[in-house]
Amino acid sequence: MSERATVRPVTLARLVEATHACESAAATTEEIADALDVSERRTRETILEALRLGLLGEQGEEPRYETTYIGGRFLDSVRNEEWEKLDDILSTRSPHYKAFVEALDEIAPAPLEDVLTQLEEDSEFTPYDYNQTSVEVVGDWAERLGRIQRNAFTGAYYAVDRSDVPINFPYLLLDTYDELEETAGVSLRQRYLSIPLLREHLCERLGCRRDAFDEALQALASQNVGKVELSGAPMDTGAKDAKLGIKQISLADDGDLVSTTQSTDDVMRGVEQFGKQYYYLAVYDRDLTFNNE
Repeated sequence: MSERATVRPVTLARLVEATHACESAAATTEEIADALDVSERRTRETILEALRLGLLGEQGEEPRYETTYIGGRFLDSVRNEEWEKLDDILSTRSPHYKAFVEALDEIAPAPLEDVLTQLEEDSEFTPYDYNQTSVEVVGDWAERLGRIQRNAFTGAYYAVDRSDVPINFPYLLLDTYDELEETAGVSLRQRYLSIPLLREHLCERLGCRRDAFDEALQALASQNVGKVELSGAPMDTGAKDAKLGIKQISLADDGDLVSTTQSTDDVMRGVEQFGKQYYYLAVYDRDLTFNNE
């Protein structure tokens, strides 16, 4: 089978489903299509990408496909929700995925257009090509596995390389708060700032997970009562300007192997404190203490 220059537009969920469909016994394209409940043309694309990744093997003149050893490890990682191991497999087996992650390490945070330019430069002397669809496909894989995140307001990609926030979190929070206030053109003391907006921009700046930001903000608020205020008022128009949802992958509850979601509601969530949801932050005293242990 000749190598294809670009990655096929195949979702991570489809790769998992196709590999799972061939786990107990070798299957034809038609049988896999029935299991996935998609057309044979779509199934063929998925099979070819799974073959390239080494998740499936091909046998016979009228081919049947079976899950390989690599494919078995791939499925085990899904069943155990070991997304880092899944990321390792893709980084090893997919040249496009590996190149995407390496490009982000060089230039992140960056919009899709800049990532594509970097990939084109990096791949000049390789057999691989990239286009907008290529970036979106491997970016989708990486985002669902938690390797990267994407600013829901700007679309910028960035690597997630830390699971917590630094000790100078209050300073970085205030600095980001000021930058967003300056953009809004409103005095610091006269405006409640959207927590979802703060979360997206500060996580991009730190390269940290969104839940790490939430935990740190909850701790900061409880340690600085009267200095900062969380508000649960209805979300303003500015907080609803997100262009993207948060992409996730998880084990499904309905008998399927995996489920994927993309939710703008997840982007728009506030933080919880004492059983209540808060969507805005106001700062009244900048001399803040912080202990996130």
